This record gives sequence, C-alpha cells and structure tokens, in this order.
Amino acid sequence: MSAKAQEVALDRLLVDRFKNGDQSAFDEIVSRYWTRIYAMVHQLLRNTQDAEEVTQDAFIRAHRGLPQFRGESAFSTWLYQIATNVARNRYWYWWRRKRDKNLSFDHPLSPEGSMTLADVLPSQTESPDDIAVTHEFVERIGEAMEKLGRKHREILVLRNVKNLSYEEIASVLQISVGTVKSRIARAREHLRSKLGEDFSVKLR
Repeated sequence: MSAKAQEVALDRLLVDRFKNGDQSAFDEIVSRYWTRIYAMVHQLLRNTQDAEEVTQDAFIRAHRGLPQFRGESAFSTWLYQIATNVARNRYWYWWRRKRDKNLSFDHPLSPEGSMTLADVLPSQTESPDDIAVTHEFVERIGEAMEKLGRKHREILVLRNVKNLSYEEIASVLQISVGTVKSRIARAREHLRSKLGEDFSVKLR
C-alpha cells in the first residue's frame, strides 16, 4: 500500500471513529493536519495571527461538519476546501491592512518540502548558473505574488506550494479540472508580467 493510500485509510478510520462517538479521534485529526493547514493558510494570507485564527476556525467548522461528511472526496481534500473558503473570507480584510509584509522568500515555504516562491515559475531553459536565484529575483517574485488577484494567488499556492494534483485542486476550489489548468496558466502569465521585462528572461 502506497503512502497516499495509507494516509487515506487512516483518515477514513479516524472519521469512522469520530462518527461512532470517539471524540479523541478528532484530536488525532487535528494533530495530523494542523501544520499542513496552517502552512497553506499562511501562504494565502501572509500573516501569522490571521493564519492561526483561520486554521482554528477551519477545524471548528470541520468538527461541526464531520458528521455529514460522506467521503465522496478524500478527507484531506475536504479539509483543504474548508480552510481555503475560510481564508478567502479573511483575504480582503488582510489585503486592506497589509500587515506582516516582510516575509523571507528564500527559505522553504512549507515544512513538508524545500520549495520556495522562486520555484513557482519553473524555467524550461535553466542553465546550471540560473539555478542560483538571486536575492533580488526572489524578492521580486514575492512582491509580484502579493499583487495577484485572490484566485490566481491561491491556485499557485495549492499547486506549487502544497503540490496538490489538478483533480485535488478542482475538488478544493469546486471548479473543473480544465478550469484549474487554465487558471494556473493565466496566474503564471500574470506573475511573469508583474515581474517586468528585466526578469522575464529568467522565467522563459
């Protein structure tokens, strides 16, 4: 059994335990997913306090909704969908305040991997020298990401930071796989345009 299949099976077991009255099963769910949900939300909101509150709210909503969860999608996908929806409600409030803007873009974005914002736009013609992304380039990517609209920003986070499949993103955002692919393409193009001509050569 693959690691993914084992995770799905364990989630199903915990959900069944919870539905049968075992409240401790939800504590285990929180332990398994808190860090992952928080990491995703933080990439969408760029604010520690908001990310903590949204993550907590997402789990509260999941606790309330879990008795009605029918398993039509993976539990993790369902949970990501809840967290994304809560983060959306907080997004424009965050945007108006523009707090906590000084985020480092040259360290891993998620505890699950080593990807940085510099990896959002993979280059098809990178030479060995190009792999060493300059500090200025990384900062420009971060600034450009902040200028993207909510839909484009969140889909790049789900795809390039959380490494979700097209199908998983479609389920989280409740859109078609075709829409996911086209939105990712448009988001990357908009990100390229916001970086400006001086950096366009590095993104081709």
